[in-house]
Amino acid sequence: MNKEEVIEHVSYLLQEVTTSMEIVKDDHKREQRFKYLAKYMVEKAIEKDGLIVSENGRGVAILYRTNSKDKNFWKDLVQDLKLAINVTGIRKGLKAMKNQKYVKDQRPKEGDYLYCWFWGILPDSRGSDDSKTAYEMKNRFYEIAKELQLPIYAESRNRRISLAYRRYGFELFHEWNHPSGDVMYFLRYLPPAKE
Repeated sequence: MNKEEVIEHVSYLLQEVTTSMEIVKDDHKREQRFKYLAKYMVEKAIEKDGLIVSENGRGVAILYRTNSKDKNFWKDLVQDLKLAINVTGIRKGLKAMKNQKYVKDQRPKEGDYLYCWFWGILPDSRGSDDSKTAYEMKNRFYEIAKELQLPIYAESRNRRISLAYRRYGFELFHEWNHPSGDVMYFLRYLPPAKE
């Protein structure tokens, strides 16, 4: 699967995500804004060696190793400004950054961990009979976590998705009454020790 196809899939899937629906500026360029955000995310995933695409190409995840000190002020500032101009607009961008600070504060202060920034499966590969895509991806996450002996952190504002994470072995460790009025679920997976 080529990068452009992955970007198209992520762009489509982002339009189902509550947070991205809120932060992407709602104007005549909305479709382009989702595409820009998807391109940014996929390129960052590739840069961090964290892009995971299912065998059938219908599932995409961004799971990468990071820690609380993984920051580059100038690079982050430039990226934030580009996102504000091309995706959110300044007002929504500032609001998103404030919420993002709270979200990041729920993750470990010390040591490395894996962060599941994005995980989406196209509608034609969802459901009980085709859940192989979700299981295949979950198994890849778990292999990576076990190999590196690092926990995985994720969050979702969709209760159904948080329940799916829990069904896959994640534990709910925090709930936050998000400023938008819904609840954000914070989840963690702790890998078993290597044999």
